[in-house]
Amino acid sequence: MSTRYGGSAVIVGASDGIGAAFAYALARQGYGLVLAARRADVLESLARELYGVDVVPVVGDAGTGDGIARILRTTENVDVGLLVVNAALAPVGEFLALAPAQLDAVLNLNCRTAAHLVHAFGMRMVARGRGGIVLLSSMASQQGAALVAHYSATKAYLRVLAEGLYAELGPSHVDVIACCPGLVETPTFARTRPERARFVPPPLTPDEVVRETLAALGRQPMVIPGRRNRMASFLAQRLLPRRSVVRLASARTREMYPTVSNRPAPVDGRDG
Repeated sequence: MSTRYGGSAVIVGASDGIGAAFAYALARQGYGLVLAARRADVLESLARELYGVDVVPVVGDAGTGDGIARILRTTENVDVGLLVVNAALAPVGEFLALAPAQLDAVLNLNCRTAAHLVHAFGMRMVARGRGGIVLLSSMASQQGAALVAHYSATKAYLRVLAEGLYAELGPSHVDVIACCPGLVETPTFARTRPERARFVPPPLTPDEVVRETLAALGRQPMVIPGRRNRMASFLAQRLLPRRSVVRLASARTREMYPTVSNRPAPVDGRDG
């Protein structure tokens, strides 16, 4: 990895879960790291644990214009070879229960932030002649589902963006991939207090997601980590009518969050 892309790695949404797992994995491969997240204490604790590599923390909300500008200013003189966009908002609840400000916040962090960062770093990578970009999408991007309709739609944007840029930037030696995990054992997922649902593959660890994603980078435009997840995706997308896929996905989400309609507000999940 370090030979193929060189330079440092920028990880947005790096404080815990999948983002932190990317930080550990890339540190082991010798990358210098620029780690962006909101929580200064957690980010600084992670930086102290990454021995032997240069770590630059960037504290700020990547879902704002100022947060994006701070990342770009900090890396202005950094040779960036890899970009991982992991930060996301994942509220669980009925779409109509979301406040307009919540709708905007999800769009800003999940879509606009990714678009601006990929645009800025993509130009730099094309100019340097190589690079890699990882966008954290989700298996939820493959169909709409009740209680996560807005989140699923934003993850579909990331998957389609990565697939298009895989073809568009590939000739310039810039690899782009969408990682589409199912359930993952992250602090964000735990905070939503999900219940076990039938026919849903068990959660993967963040390390498993990172390992399969880095192995697929440069070889394909999209990866679904986990053999059971890939099998479930194949069965749903290839063998069932679309309306059945949407009904099944919605039923599983409702089974995981049976009391969400009784809560005063949607469960606010945020990665990184």
